[in-house]
Amino acid sequence: MSTPKLKAVIFDMDGVLIDSEPSWQIAIFKVMNDLGLNVTMQDMTLTTGLRIDQVVEFWYQRCPWANYNNQQTAQAIVDQVVSYILADGQPMQGVSEALEACKELELKVGLATSSSSKIINAVLNRLQIESYFQAIESAENLQYGKPHPEVYLNCAAALNIDPINCLAIEDSFNGLVAARAANMQTVAIPEPQHANLTKWAIAHQQLDSLLDLAAYLTKSPS
Repeated sequence: MSTPKLKAVIFDMDGVLIDSEPSWQIAIFKVMNDLGLNVTMQDMTLTTGLRIDQVVEFWYQRCPWANYNNQQTAQAIVDQVVSYILADGQPMQGVSEALEACKELELKVGLATSSSSKIINAVLNRLQIESYFQAIESAENLQYGKPHPEVYLNCAAALNIDPINCLAIEDSFNGLVAARAANMQTVAIPEPQHANLTKWAIAHQQLDSLLDLAAYLTKSPS
């Protein structure tokens, strides 16, 4: 079966455009430990790609704590991540090259993230890349975050492109599930230490970094 014509590329943000996954993990780990939970840094990978309120709920369901306040706990984590991004946030390898390739190929560009508007603004300002995006969608106020496809479907609608003609770039399994459920083409760019896991087989293509995206795009029907 032929691959549908590619008309848009939709990027996830954390771990795809900005190297923020370590800061998310550190922030969540710190807040969970402050609440008295017996968790490890390795445990933090269990919630990669989830919306922050889902992360807090995930840990509360497993290790309930007194005076549960999802919003307050989530805000404490977000504030730490924003501080890190504004102070020292670094782009993932190949971000500028990937965005320029999309522009040269006249592909529409979207952003579909589980992160809040506060973090989106911090990232776009830190990396100075907002001008590349024709649509920016967050799952912040949606009923469901990733792995539900709604944020991807919203982004495709905002771009006025059929989801089947969109390519989603993801670093997390939850994100890939969301993009596949939205009927999009998918590229996985997982963290190097997790790149050999068999779960990435659900992606249409796996790349080492965004530096490889331009070559992949030129081979895709457009």
